Amino acid sequence: MRTSLKRAALLVLVSGIACKGKDADDAKPAQAEPVVGAKTAVVTRQAFTETIDAIGVVTAAAGHIAQLSAPAPARIAHVFAAVGQRVARGAALVEFERAPFDAQARSASVALATAEQSFQRAKRLTDAGILARKEVDLAANELAQAQANAVGAKRAQELATLRAPISGVVTRMTAVLGATSDPNQMVVEVADPSVLDILFTVGPGDAGRIHRGATLTLAAGQRESGESLGSGTVADVGASIDTASRGVIVRARAGRPTRPLRIGETVFGRIVVATRPNAVAVPAESLVPEGEGFKVFVVDSAHVAHATAVTVGARTATLAEITSGLEGGETIVTYGAYGVADSAKVISIGAGKPGDKPGDKPGDKPGDKPGDKPGDKPAEPATAKPAGTKP
Repeated sequence: MRTSLKRAALLVLVSGIACKGKDADDAKPAQAEPVVGAKTAVVTRQAFTETIDAIGVVTAAAGHIAQLSAPAPARIAHVFAAVGQRVARGAALVEFERAPFDAQARSASVALATAEQSFQRAKRLTDAGILARKEVDLAANELAQAQANAVGAKRAQELATLRAPISGVVTRMTAVLGATSDPNQMVVEVADPSVLDILFTVGPGDAGRIHRGATLTLAAGQRESGESLGSGTVADVGASIDTASRGVIVRARAGRPTRPLRIGETVFGRIVVATRPNAVAVPAESLVPEGEGFKVFVVDSAHVAHATAVTVGARTATLAEITSGLEGGETIVTYGAYGVADSAKVISIGAGKPGDKPGDKPGDKPGDKPGDKPGDKPAEPATAKPAGTKP
C-alpha cells in the first residue's frame, strides 16, 4: 500500500516538472525574422526631364484685342452685337444718339469758316500797314484752334457708331439700351480668336528656371488628366511680380491645339525646364519620408532590405531624381515600401496577376500557399476524428 502511494506521488512530481518546463518553453518569444511581400525594381540611369506645373488662362494676344468706348458722354441708341458673336471688321456694334455729335460738328464747321475769314482779313490789313503784325499771329492761332476743333468734332461724329476695328468675337459688352455711356467706360471688347496667348502664373523661383522657347504640354482644366490640347512654347517670361497674385506671368503660345481654344478657358501646363541624359531616377512610390529627408530600401542578394538615406532632386508625378545615395544597379523596394522595416526579408511579388496576394509567385493557383510550386494541389483541410479512433 505504501509502495503504491510513493509511486503515485513520484509520477505526479515528474508530471508537474515536465509541464512546468513545457510552459516555460511556450513562454519564450519567437525570434522569427520579419518577412514582407513587396515589389522591387532595379535602379537604372536614364534621361530625366525636369518640369514645372502651372495653371494658366487663355487670352487674346497683344495687338489682336480692341476695347471701345464712347467718344463723349452720350445715350446709347442701338446695340447691334452680343457677347460671343462673331463680327467682321467694320461691322456696327453700338450706336449712340447722333444729334449732339451732329450739332457739335456743324458748330465746329461754322467756327472754322469764321476763323479762316478773320485770318484772311487780318493778313490783308497787315499787308496794307493798317494792323500790327501781332494781329495776324493772333488770327492764325485762332484758325489753328478752329481746325483742331473741327477735326475732333468730325471724328466724334464718326464714332457715334462704334465699329469693329478687327475681325473677331465680341468678348465683352456692357452697353445697355437707353443708358448713358461715359468716355472712361469700356462699352464693347472684340478679340481675334485665331491668335491667342496662355498666361501662366508661377513663383519667382520657378520663373528663374524657365527660359524663352521652352516647350510645354497642355491639358484642359486644372489637372494633367484633363483633355490633351497638344503642345506649345514659352514666348516670354515676365520681369516683374504681379501685385495681385504675387507671382510672375509666363506667356506661352499653343502650337497646333487639338481643338480651338476659348478665351477665358483654364489650361494646365507642364513646362520643361531641363533634361539630364544620365540621371539616377527611381519610382516616386519607393521614397519613404524620414525626418526632413527620404530613404529607400535596398534589397541585397539574400533578399534582406537595408534602409538607405537618399537626396532627392527634381521630381515628376511618377519619378524622382536621386542626386546622392544611389549609383544605379541597386535593387530597391517600390510598391509596399512603407510597410518594410530595416533588415526585413523581402519576398518580391513581381508584376503578379490580378488577385494574387503578397507572397504569391506568378503562376500560383488560388489557394496555393507561399512557397508551393506552381501546379501543386491545395492541401486538404484536416478533419477532426471521433474520440477513441485510432490514427
